[in-house]
Amino acid sequence: MESKSVLGKIVLWVSAVTFISYGLICLIAPDVPAQYAGLSMNNGDAIAEISAMYGGLQTGLGLFCLLAALNPNFYKTGLVVLIFCIGSLALARLYSTLLITDPVSAYTWGAMTYEFATTILATLALRKTSTR
Repeated sequence: MESKSVLGKIVLWVSAVTFISYGLICLIAPDVPAQYAGLSMNNGDAIAEISAMYGGLQTGLGLFCLLAALNPNFYKTGLVVLIFCIGSLALARLYSTLLITDPVSAYTWGAMTYEFATTILATLALRKTSTR
């Protein structure tokens, strides 16, 4: 059985708490992320989309991170999921930020910082686990 790094467990636990907490807030009150991101919800489809993508998807990702933190069979997979999913978010956010001429707020910079940090730390933890 492969050993888990302390860093990996921390990344998975922090991600679980972050995504479950924020996801549930967004599911219950989709206007919260919409206001932070400067989005307007003009119809039921918009509310359902924000609830699903910000609420449902993030809650599900958080629950998977929790499973990966608690169950050794999902540990490495949890780190890989974070690397690909959160890394893709970070790169897409950076790409779009570089393309636009409008300034972005602290919301975007904060999200990008969290996403890159999580991706880098998950990558380091996975490499540390793989070399043991």
